[in-house]
Amino acid sequence: MTLITSILICFVAVEHFYFLFLEMFMWTKPKGIKAFGLKSKQFAEETKVLAANQGLYNGFLAAGLIFSLIQKDINTTMFFLICVIIAAIYGAYSTKKIKLFYIQAIPAILALISVVI
Repeated sequence: MTLITSILICFVAVEHFYFLFLEMFMWTKPKGIKAFGLKSKQFAEETKVLAANQGLYNGFLAAGLIFSLIQKDINTTMFFLICVIIAAIYGAYSTKKIKLFYIQAIPAILALISVVI
């Protein structure tokens, strides 16, 4: 893998570790409520278990990407990048927030293109 490819993959992994942090630890705080456009603090409290679960999955995606870099395993890298892209497409579609696609999918698509080239 080239240095650029590794940097792009690391960027996607760091993004997902950040999503983990926001969803698991900041969901009910003003920063989390604002970041996810939640309708109220009460709604955040009611959904914090779901958000924590979602954050854990984002952590698994990030860990998988880091693992694939350490192992220098392109197939594993491609698998996790494709998972990120699919999650972003579904997330943007289901929430009707295209911004989610740009933030989550575009970096993963660029990393995947860099891996394939």
